[in-house]
Formats: sequence, structure tokens, C-alpha cells
Amino acid sequence: MKALGHLGAPLLSSVFLFSVSLTLWVFGVYGVVFLGGSYLIEWQFFFLCGVDWTLPIIVDYTSVVFSCFVCLISGSVSLFSVSYMGGEIFIRRFMLLIMGFVGSMNLLIFVPSLITVLLGWDGLGIVSFALVIYYQNKKSLAAGMLTVLANRIGDALLILAICFLVNWGEWRFGYGMSGDFGVFICLLVAVGGMTKSAQIPFSAWLPAAMAAPTPVSALVHSSTLVTAGVYLVIRFYSSLLESPEVLWVLSKVGALTLLMAGLSACYEVDLKKIIALSTLSQLGLMMFTVGVGYPIVAVFHLFTHALFKALLFLCAGSIIHSTGDVQDGRILGGVNRLLPFSSGCLILSSAALCGVPFLSGFYSKDLVLEGTFSGFSGSLETFVVLVGAGLSMVYSLRILLMAVFGQNFGGSLLSFGVESGYMVISILILAVGAISSGCLLQGVWVDVNGFDVVGVLGKAVIAFITFIGLSYGVISYLSVWKFGRVLVGSLGRFLSSMWFMNTISGSLVAGVGLKWGVFLHLQLDQGWMEVFGGQGVFGALKKGGCWFPMRRSGVGCWCLLVFLLFW
Repeated sequence: MKALGHLGAPLLSSVFLFSVSLTLWVFGVYGVVFLGGSYLIEWQFFFLCGVDWTLPIIVDYTSVVFSCFVCLISGSVSLFSVSYMGGEIFIRRFMLLIMGFVGSMNLLIFVPSLITVLLGWDGLGIVSFALVIYYQNKKSLAAGMLTVLANRIGDALLILAICFLVNWGEWRFGYGMSGDFGVFICLLVAVGGMTKSAQIPFSAWLPAAMAAPTPVSALVHSSTLVTAGVYLVIRFYSSLLESPEVLWVLSKVGALTLLMAGLSACYEVDLKKIIALSTLSQLGLMMFTVGVGYPIVAVFHLFTHALFKALLFLCAGSIIHSTGDVQDGRILGGVNRLLPFSSGCLILSSAALCGVPFLSGFYSKDLVLEGTFSGFSGSLETFVVLVGAGLSMVYSLRILLMAVFGQNFGGSLLSFGVESGYMVISILILAVGAISSGCLLQGVWVDVNGFDVVGVLGKAVIAFITFIGLSYGVISYLSVWKFGRVLVGSLGRFLSSMWFMNTISGSLVAGVGLKWGVFLHLQLDQGWMEVFGGQGVFGALKKGGCWFPMRRSGVGCWCLLVFLLFW
């Protein structure tokens, strides 16, 4: 460690995480896929009072592949941090937080019990708060508080679900969740997952979390924090299946989140926030897919999305780092001439996000849209999802037109740096995954191999929606002033502000709470509660006690007071 200097922590962390990822892929996938079956391991801690205190660990295809991807992306992020965070003094503290983040996520992945899931769930919330406030300023603190408070809602809902399970006489959240009581417990778990995955109305914290360093954003928005809610819903889907009302809520909320995030991303000018809103849009698509009855397709899209979204964030981070921390899309542009490798990989990741054929996003996104046509969804939901899929093409093209192919309106050419070797290697690893993961997973994964639910007409509709989104993106770029003139006004402000989610869940709630707090403090704590409470009773007793003969010495007053208070 001393020989490597202060950069030894990210280098050793990346080597360790790459080794774990390779081990999981070679031995885990071989043991689970080729040998067949899944395994439930009971790790006994101790035996006390006739009770086995054990930790259940589930090893199946979903947990092994997801953990493999988490470690692979975390290793790439750690290697990327060697250059991006090289000037930081507390780089070791930063890497300890990253490793704690990865450990909490792996605990959540491999543990099927709702009680022990809460350990990894809380670990993600605490470490995410420490990472969001890493840059110590008021903006980061406000974003961190919004993040941790929104996640605490989900923690409270999971704790309530555990309490109701214990009251019901069960320790594990599993089969047999029938009746109104079971529906209520399933609803608590589903809404808890919605808070962690920033679904409506808990969406305000996800763009605010962009105050964290870009490597943290790449890790949070690809495979850890925001995907934990979707993974929780997928893991307990067998129980949620007995409560169709909860799945109905998930499909509606997911479709609305997909539409809201897609429209907001078409108006945002901050490069990192556009990518964050694209993540929110894809999370809504995954929630919708689970709600209409295709959890396997949702987890397949979760895996492929993790790779190309991490690649997208790392490419954006390379551009931001090389341009002197400029992330305003209005002054970026022309980066393809100065940063060709990062620009090329940014184009690749955006193409995967759009669902360009034979990239990883194509295989999973096509299955998601096919499931939309054949799942338990109505015509309005199908229309909303198709519009959201078209908007993914719009904001992906918008990222490229602003950062890569656009004209530079304010950035100085002298501020451009050179792509370091660590950045190139980390981006290259994820680029290979973004190209090959979809085909590889579909070939190995028996459950999604050959998944075909619509005919040629349905596939033609999907291609047509993608073409419409591409055409709209090009036209809006070539005629910016016309579209701006039409959409300026209350409708434009509504669409560009995440449907006022920031105001509703942020300043509005905080303002009302603070005003009521001040009012209650003045009127009750320092008002009537003092009159009828301690000070008033003390004054009345003091006046009444003065009629005693010992009033001159004051002993009688104090004796009466002590007698009335403690008798």
C-alpha cells in the first residue's frame, strides 16, 4: 500500500472486485446454470434457548449474475477513480465507503429473508448519504438529506411489514400472503421498493443525488442503490403474485414514472441529470414489466441496463473531468475531436440505451416491449410505455448532440485534458460488456432464450416507435427555436420540472412542516402547555402553599410540592 502511494486503495479495490466478479462468473454460473437448480444455505450463528439463529443465503442464477455484475461495475468504477479522484486527500475514506456500498448491496442480493434484507437495505441508505455529502458544501448536504429521508420512508415501511409478519406468527415473507392482511403486507413491501427506486411520488431525490462524485453516480445509478427496490420486488414476486392489486399499482406507477422521467430528460440541460433521468425512466419501465407479470424479463433488462448505464456515466465523467468540471450541456460540444475514445463509447452506450440492434439494450428492451403487448396491461398503459420508449431515443440523441456533435459555445479549448490510461481501461471493460452481455445472457439464460410473444406486427410497431423518437429528436434539434416557442409557458415548466415533484416532496412539505412546527412551538410548547403544565401547576402550588404556618421559611411550600409530585 505504501509503495503504491495514496492511489493504492482504488487500485487494490479494483483488483479485488475484478477477482470476485471473475470467480462468481466462472464457478457460480457453472454451478447454478450448467449443474442446474438453486441452493438455499442456512448459516448457523449460534443455538440459544431452543432456537437456531441462522442467516439464510440463496444462490441462484439471479443472485449470482447480479452480484457478478455489481462487482464488475464496482471494479471499473474503482479503477476509474484512480484518475478522477486522484487529487482528493481522503481517497482511502472514499474507497472504504465504496466497498461498504458494494458489501451492503451483495448482502441484499444473497439474503432472501425480509428481516436480514433490512441490514443491507439500511447499509445502502447510510453509505449513500455519506457519499452524496462527500463534497462538503450546502448543496451536497441538502441533496444528502433529501436522499436519506426519502430512503428512510422505505426503511420504515419494511420495518412495519416485519412487525405485521411477526404479529401474524411468521418470520419470513413468502407464500401464503392471502387475504386483506396479506395484501397490506405486500403493499408495504412494494411501496418500500418504490421509495428506493425513486418511483412517483418519491422521485425528487434521484436527480438531487447527482451532487455526489461521478464515480459514485455511475455505481448508484447502474447496479446498487436505485436498483435495490426493483430487485426487492422481483425477489418477492412469488408473494406479490397472490396480491394482484399490488401488481396493478406497480404497473400504473411504473408507467407514470417512465413518462415523467422521459419528458423531463428532454428539457434538462445538465449532462449528469439527463443521464439520471434516463435511469429513472428505465426503472419505471422495469417496475411496469414486473407489474404486468414478467419479472424474468425485468431482471434481464436490469442486468443489461446496469452495464451500459455505468458505461454512460463513466464516459460523461471522463468528459467532465477533461473539460475542467463542465457539465452544462449548453456550453459543451465538439468533444469528439478532443476526446475520441470517450466520445465513441458515449455513442455506443447511448445506442444501447436506445435499443439499437445487436447491442445489449436491444435484447432486453425488445422483450420488455413485447411483454407490454401481451401482459396484463390496458391500451392506455401500452400507449404510455410506447411513448416512453420513443422518448428514450429522444434524450439519448440529445446527450450526443449536446456533448459530442454539438458546437462549443463557452468551453475553453485550453481546459481540455487528456484521457488517462486508467479511464480508458475501465471504460473499455464496460464497453465490451455493453456490446456482448445481451447476446451472452440470452444464450445462456434458458428462461429468456426464445422468448417470443408477439408476431411481426408487434415488432414492426416497436421499430416504428423507435423511428418516431429518432425523427422527433432530430427535428427538435434542427428547429430548437420553434419547439421552444410552442412549449414555453405553464405546460413547458410543468414538463421540465419532473411534474413539480421537487416542489411537492421537497420545499412544499418542508415549508408546511416548518411553519406548523413554529406555530405549535409558540402556541403550545411556550404557550398553553406552560400555562396548564409545569409552570402553571408550580405557580398554583406555590401560591396555595403560602397559607401554611411555615410560609416564612418556605419549607412548607417545598414539602407540599414534593408530596404532590412524587406521592
